[in-house]
Amino acid sequence: MSRRDWVAWAVARIEADFNRSADTHLIPLELPGYPGIHVYLKDESSHPTGSLKHRLARSLFLYALANGWLHEGSTVIEASSGSTAVSEAYFARLLGLPFIAVMPAQTSPEKIAAIEFQGGACDLVDGAGQIDARARELAATAGGHFMDQFTYAERATDWRANNNIAESVFRQMSLEPHPIPEWIVCSAGTGGTAATLGRYVRYRGHGTRILCVDPEHSAFFDHYARCFDGSLQVNWPTPASRIEGIGRPRPEPSFIPACIDATVKVPDALSLAAMRQVSARLGRRVGGSTGTNFVGVLCAAHAMRAAGRSGSIVTILCDGGERYAHSYYRPEWYERHGIDVATADRLVADALMGARIDVPTIDPEAGRA
Repeated sequence: MSRRDWVAWAVARIEADFNRSADTHLIPLELPGYPGIHVYLKDESSHPTGSLKHRLARSLFLYALANGWLHEGSTVIEASSGSTAVSEAYFARLLGLPFIAVMPAQTSPEKIAAIEFQGGACDLVDGAGQIDARARELAATAGGHFMDQFTYAERATDWRANNNIAESVFRQMSLEPHPIPEWIVCSAGTGGTAATLGRYVRYRGHGTRILCVDPEHSAFFDHYARCFDGSLQVNWPTPASRIEGIGRPRPEPSFIPACIDATVKVPDALSLAAMRQVSARLGRRVGGSTGTNFVGVLCAAHAMRAAGRSGSIVTILCDGGERYAHSYYRPEWYERHGIDVATADRLVADALMGARIDVPTIDPEAGRA
């Protein structure tokens, strides 16, 4: 089979896999303290590999194939804290390609097991700041291709259409009481989802605003702040994020500040308390990044109510909580990290009933009517 023939076969195989897949659900979730404000969770945990990153991995593979970067027998290498690697391992196996994930040693054992289940191998490094360099080294020595999600996430996704997450959300919202959301809330790992959402709403002329939430140990919030105050001094890299899958020690090329309208910095204690609240309301466990998103929802809902606005808010259920059974769902993990669970649980419970959560916020249009 010629190289071009193999690429055509590979693209067709990925497209056939996509054609067999149903869309992910949009789940309504009631906020008792905010009558007239409707909240929805886009449940990305129902993808075949269990997370939002399934969309990204598919886009990255198609992008690499269309660019001629992958060929029959290529070793695929990615720098990932887990979920992207699980999804890329799935697509690599679909194409019969070897896959290596470079990830921090503290990545959950459940995610490592999921990568290995898909036929991938894991190369563990001491810190999140080392994974890119190690991935490039492996690609050079193995003659493979480094997918580089942090660079290519924002450009690999077809943000105009092709059933990206934004188009899917707006199609599913079409029969709801407020079909055009006031806010879509997302977190940033690469920044690719925020870029896709921001570009799509502008392309379609929607008034929806994009709120990007950032975990406690991450550089994206400060990077966004520096866009409005060039004199701001920021020290990178930050410590590694404790909320797996989101946050980065430095800004990444796929994070496009102009694509988002506001950002919130969420302490880890609140992210994980919100995770527990969402899990209790759904009757199943969700991951920590979903909790970070939900704190952003509560902030947006409070601002809408204060301005006398009704409407809808959409956020993302990024992955299931079964991948974090050893950490976020074990009391000793909180003791080891010195996290005050009781206070955080009370603050989130109060916020559900209408109280304001006091977190750092940058909203250039905060005063608009």
